[in-house]
Amino acid sequence: MSPLLRRSARYAAGLAAVGALLAGPLPHAHAQPQQQAQAVPERQVLFKPGTDPGYACFRIPALVRTTQDTLLAFAEGRRDNCGDAGDIDLVLKRSFDDGRTWTPLEVIDAGGGDTHGNPAPVVDAATGRVLLASTRNPGQGGGNCGVPCERVPFLSFSDDDGATWSEPRDLGAELRPDDWNSWYATGPLHGIQLQRGDRAGRLLFTINAETYAGGRITANHAALAYSDDGGGSWRLGAVDSWPVAADGTFRQKPSESAVAELPDGSVYVNGREESGTDLGHRTWAVSGDGGESFAAPFRALPDLYTPQVQGSLLQLPGTDRLLFAAPSDPDRRRSMMIRSSWDGGRTFDSVDQGSLVTSDWSGYSDMVWTADERVGLLYEGGAVDARDEIRFVRFGEDWLGPRRAPSPVTPDTAPGAAPATVVGDPAATPGRYGTGLLFDGPQDAVRLPYRDALPLGTRDFTVSLWFRYSARTGTHPFLWMGGVGGNAPQVWVRGEPESGRLRALITTRDGAAAPASASVEAAGAFNDGAWHHLALTRSGGRLSLSVDGGAAATAADVPGSVSRTSVFGVHVGQRPDNGLRLVGALDEVRVYARALTAAELTAVRRSNASPAGAILALPLDGVRPARSGG
Repeated sequence: MSPLLRRSARYAAGLAAVGALLAGPLPHAHAQPQQQAQAVPERQVLFKPGTDPGYACFRIPALVRTTQDTLLAFAEGRRDNCGDAGDIDLVLKRSFDDGRTWTPLEVIDAGGGDTHGNPAPVVDAATGRVLLASTRNPGQGGGNCGVPCERVPFLSFSDDDGATWSEPRDLGAELRPDDWNSWYATGPLHGIQLQRGDRAGRLLFTINAETYAGGRITANHAALAYSDDGGGSWRLGAVDSWPVAADGTFRQKPSESAVAELPDGSVYVNGREESGTDLGHRTWAVSGDGGESFAAPFRALPDLYTPQVQGSLLQLPGTDRLLFAAPSDPDRRRSMMIRSSWDGGRTFDSVDQGSLVTSDWSGYSDMVWTADERVGLLYEGGAVDARDEIRFVRFGEDWLGPRRAPSPVTPDTAPGAAPATVVGDPAATPGRYGTGLLFDGPQDAVRLPYRDALPLGTRDFTVSLWFRYSARTGTHPFLWMGGVGGNAPQVWVRGEPESGRLRALITTRDGAAAPASASVEAAGAFNDGAWHHLALTRSGGRLSLSVDGGAAATAADVPGSVSRTSVFGVHVGQRPDNGLRLVGALDEVRVYARALTAAELTAVRRSNASPAGAILALPLDGVRPARSGG
């Protein structure tokens, strides 16, 4: 039986068993299962302190395949510590059998006390030459380079599959404008050679930089460098610049970008978004002229869950499938995952649809297509820290699986809303009005597709929902909007039976100020297996939380936006990272982008009225297959 048929059967069974559900208590909470990594064959550790003596840490992997089918795995060998600006060499290992075995470590660019890093290799198929862009700065003894930081791009090459390398030459005059005088970085990961159109043969790699003036950073820059003569000379091509306000805030800072040529010949760039006010930790842009300009400024991907970290891309040959490798936890560097895009990087698989490489800590990565038609993934990982080691795995499309069928959906009756995605296997249950949904499985949740109306920003709002649960342990999220972690703007309401309370929290960002949070709690967990109505309102500088129309618990609000800078998702019955989930039932979940009056809330409770202003409205009365195209 297909997963969709199983879901439909379980939903129908839930409708048929409503009497039994009402007669007995709901299941208690149980341990939160973590998504398990699929068995990845041929996994090995490539760089590790102790195994490769002389280094305290290895970071920043990059990976290419030469014209002779040799794989070249680059990394930064950090001699004294894991800091970004210490005594750092560029090191290399080679494989002549598609990544099954590797040569011993070789130092190809010794730092000599300075920092030589950010490897960005690219292969010229016409000549077989491997070009390696990198960035240098004076060593700082560890930690980070100061602001401003004098960093300069360099280029070396190999004509014998990485066995020997030329002396690096300074690319500053070609690729570093005078006002890109603070942070500057190549890659770090592989560049590409264009295969299509009148610019076929062009070499490209990515750059990010900052401008420093008047005692502060004034602009962020994302760029492409290109060469039309096999790497003999280089020009700065597409540039997207984002101003930094006097208070230090900015909308975007696209950095550490990956680049791929799409099947239509356009150049797709996907970058790390670092602390801008736009939503999301990933951002993207496209060039239609071979990397000479961007068709539009970078656009954020709010619902592509990653922490703030570098990620890598690989366009699978002969397909429309674009792979993205990065940690999938929205807050911390862990759970390396491969997600696919089938629309040129505009959207990617959600976390529940991706292929999990490891649930360990994980960080930077790079990918390559091997001669035996496998994907090679080189990534930072470790059981204790993402910087423990650099690992290499191989897998094929059989491990990735085919394109996932659309998940079932449930209607969202808010104006302009698309149906919400139903994840896992929630069952029908008698609702407070009509039918509700029972969440009792390890992945059960409802998730809303991103749209611009959902982020609440600085507006007043009201959350209204019906809940029913009987758990005595655990933490049970009813609704979660925004990111995860102490620094991410967010709104959530949840049951905390062990503490005997219901609790709601908002975290905000206001200008350049540090994140601030406010919470409010209702006495009693209301975990008696009966339906209860919850209302959370932000209005007039106060947060208020009431249950069943009783006296509201209140707390002082904190100024600022509840949807800024971090990833953004709306999850019903689940925290966005699935670290917490509801064991219980929900019905008539709504969020209004205004504060409802007491009279309106009374009408909602007593007659299921539908006041104007809802940005999401989930009756949870039915689950149906997703329609094609929507």
